[in-house]
Amino acid sequence: MRASLASSIAVTCAAVLALPVSLTATAAASAPPAAASALPPAPELPGSTQSLPLEPLGAATRALGGAIGSGEQGLTRRDVRPFSLVGVVWDDPAAPLHGTVQVRTRAAGGGTWSDWQDVETHNEEHGADPDTAEGSARTHRGATAPLWVGDSDGVEIRVRGEERLPAGLRLELVDPGQAPAAEPGAPRTRSATTPGARAGAAAAEAAASAVNAQLAPYGASWIPALSKKETELTARSMPRAQAAPAVPAAAAAKPYIGPQPKIITRKGWGADESIREKGFVYTKTIKAAFVHHSATGNNYTCKQAPSVLRSIYRYHVKSMGWRDFGYNFAVDKCGNIYEGRAGGVAKPVMGAHTLGFNTNSMGIAVLGTFSKSNPPAAVVTAVARLTAWKLGLHGVNPKGTSYLVSGGGNLYKKGTKVRFNAIAGHRDGFATECPGVKLYGKLGTARTSSAKYQGRP
Repeated sequence: MRASLASSIAVTCAAVLALPVSLTATAAASAPPAAASALPPAPELPGSTQSLPLEPLGAATRALGGAIGSGEQGLTRRDVRPFSLVGVVWDDPAAPLHGTVQVRTRAAGGGTWSDWQDVETHNEEHGADPDTAEGSARTHRGATAPLWVGDSDGVEIRVRGEERLPAGLRLELVDPGQAPAAEPGAPRTRSATTPGARAGAAAAEAAASAVNAQLAPYGASWIPALSKKETELTARSMPRAQAAPAVPAAAAAKPYIGPQPKIITRKGWGADESIREKGFVYTKTIKAAFVHHSATGNNYTCKQAPSVLRSIYRYHVKSMGWRDFGYNFAVDKCGNIYEGRAGGVAKPVMGAHTLGFNTNSMGIAVLGTFSKSNPPAAVVTAVARLTAWKLGLHGVNPKGTSYLVSGGGNLYKKGTKVRFNAIAGHRDGFATECPGVKLYGKLGTARTSSAKYQGRP
């Protein structure tokens, strides 16, 4: 997401984004009519993505007050199937998009169009390390950040290039679909010994649930919070495959492990396990946690957070070509913690969150944009509790530092050993504003609180 900052040449991964707001009656009246073309049939599967190729803009843009530059593409206002998140992708993931991307959307059923909203233009500082199988996959595409706009059924977009625009620009409109509803009167979790549950679950869903089996029953919607003592007992009993390496000898003698927090599982937020790649990829350990913000805006309710997650997940996999959701965990503005990339919340799952530094690290995405808005106290507390537990499983002091080896593609040459705070911001490993100056400024508080949760002096 490379964008010019007034005071820096750094890449920015944040923009202040908002949900649609009403246009004035005059502006609405002067808008061109929506396209009259028939809409394609809606898919039967939950969730969907509409991918629309962008076109050169001309007289219609001039009528709306836009200047025609040497590189400008987009789409005029049109009806589309319902969607809630937008983004733009292009063919070459290494090709930069230097310029601006703006969209406006129409609230579903109401006929009210938003003002122009900025979409963050580059996402390159996120992603799998270059030399990994995921990082070199042919499915990869260049992409903007995704923008959450809420339930909408009309769209208009303009992309203005400061340089030649990358080839194959497409507008992605993501419908998160509905999370599977629990059967009336059914318990929130199902036992691993229930034949009907095993027979009815897809293989990928069963595998995603099985990796958390030591922490919650098969098919559970959440992993329960535990006391510090319960957490320490659970950690000692974990097999090496569950939390590799097992709790170090020093930690076993004096277990500085924070209480296990409640974590909403992929099942709980409605992840469609059929769209990700099969299997899981692990690194050796966890030495550091990188904190991000999703740059999708702050105008969502916590009740909508699962829909935001399903949308980002589908955008990462279907639009950007990643193997799974990029971050290991997510936190909403109410402080709820969510399982991200599949493979086991206690395990060192390889993510695609901090380009070049995904090995031996974990990524936490706070849903929202915190360049100008302060994160709620609940967010900082959730980050502290999550890191106290997960870093504690791997013997890491949240107030300490760790060395990671660059995998390339970032500020550091491949092979360079770089020292990070154990709880670091994305900007520490890449020239980016992420996780936003306001959230980044709270990481010191998170480190102190995390260490206290671990029981450190």
